[in-house]
Amino acid sequence: MASLWIKNPLAIFCEDAGGGIVVNDGVITELVRAGETPEAEGVFDASEHVVLPGLINTHHHFYQTLTRAYGPALNRELFDWLKALYPVWARLTPEMLSVATELALTELLLSGCTTSTDHHYVFPSGLENGIDIQVEAARKVGVRVVLTRGSMDLSEKDGGLPPQSVVQDVDVILADSERLIDAYHQGADGAFVQIALAPCSPFSVTREVMTGSAELARDKGVLLHTHLAETEDENRFCQEIFGMRPLDYLEDCGWLDERVWLAHGIHFTESEMDRMAAAGVGVSSCPHSNMTLASGICPACDMDKKGMAVGVGVDGSASNDASNMIEEVRQMLMLQRLRYGSANVSHHDAIRWASEGSASCIGRTDIGKIEVGRRADLALFKLDELRHSGHHDPLAALVLCGHHRADYVMVEGNWRVEKGEIAGFDQSNLINRHSAAARQLGGLIGA
Repeated sequence: MASLWIKNPLAIFCEDAGGGIVVNDGVITELVRAGETPEAEGVFDASEHVVLPGLINTHHHFYQTLTRAYGPALNRELFDWLKALYPVWARLTPEMLSVATELALTELLLSGCTTSTDHHYVFPSGLENGIDIQVEAARKVGVRVVLTRGSMDLSEKDGGLPPQSVVQDVDVILADSERLIDAYHQGADGAFVQIALAPCSPFSVTREVMTGSAELARDKGVLLHTHLAETEDENRFCQEIFGMRPLDYLEDCGWLDERVWLAHGIHFTESEMDRMAAAGVGVSSCPHSNMTLASGICPACDMDKKGMAVGVGVDGSASNDASNMIEEVRQMLMLQRLRYGSANVSHHDAIRWASEGSASCIGRTDIGKIEVGRRADLALFKLDELRHSGHHDPLAALVLCGHHRADYVMVEGNWRVEKGEIAGFDQSNLINRHSAAARQLGGLIGA
């Protein structure tokens, strides 16, 4: 690929790069100071754009795009919300998961997201190859993914929340986990597909799944992910069932190390955060979801100060109800300010958490920051809407005034979004296919 100078941006989330950056062969090769002119074969005039590193989504459930604003689940907190939705999700088909994944990733890409994780843990009959389906959808959209092989083996009859039809035996879970790692996981810099292992939560799997996943992840060199400390109900459940708090149980299962990042992480004590920081555990904060389900506010600033990796996730589109990373950046800022005060959290913090912080959560040092040697994953935004008129600081305006769609998005040095659109992409067709799948899924209840 020819070298490209992204020239003189309106603003850029990088020091000493007022003149832009040079990209070559998928990598950032030069930071250009204001007033300098580098050697490059091509030029992109970024004088009307705010340039960010590609945003990284560290927690999602793509399949849940099919149950946005689902009536019977509205106005409920986590456990009751799950009970209302599990019977619906139990009817997922391969075609439904495929279109849900495609739509979620497309929505994310258009919002400036270049890398996304997904936590898929529902495997009804016929959907045994669900992660394979997601790999193909991700390749179609052209973004980086960390697909976590989720799992549940505790159904309602075992004291869990989901129906028997969506859980699997521990042997099936671990065998498929190993198969997926061997088939798809890329470990080198620039990886487009990675696999991690992700038991859904301590209250939805047995100890055998927790310990077996930890051992397999260690043997294969992949990461571990789960929901933890999302609600006080979860804390009470773990104390009643295991006789210990969730983090203690996690450690007891061999999970407290640098291979682990957790979703939500709201209800931790000070000493628990110290232990997590010492172990290298990261947390993905999901502000919109936590507000929707009234779960609480993640103590991200405290975690940040302790040296923990703090990332941002949109979470499932049934509890958000969107898949939009630039909107999540703004909500991360606002919710952390609500907890810590407006003088203690800046728009710089929110952007950093959604980029470099998220990259640290998933063990990546090749993405998440505008820096020489990192992959050329970039999101460019224009401030040309009514909501931005009259702004002064462009970088602050991007977050504080709100934004929802990137103008240009680059992945590995290639433009995936140009002038707010994906080349050759039929948005109406995708919406029609996805909406039909959602109607079909919702209509099958009780059938």
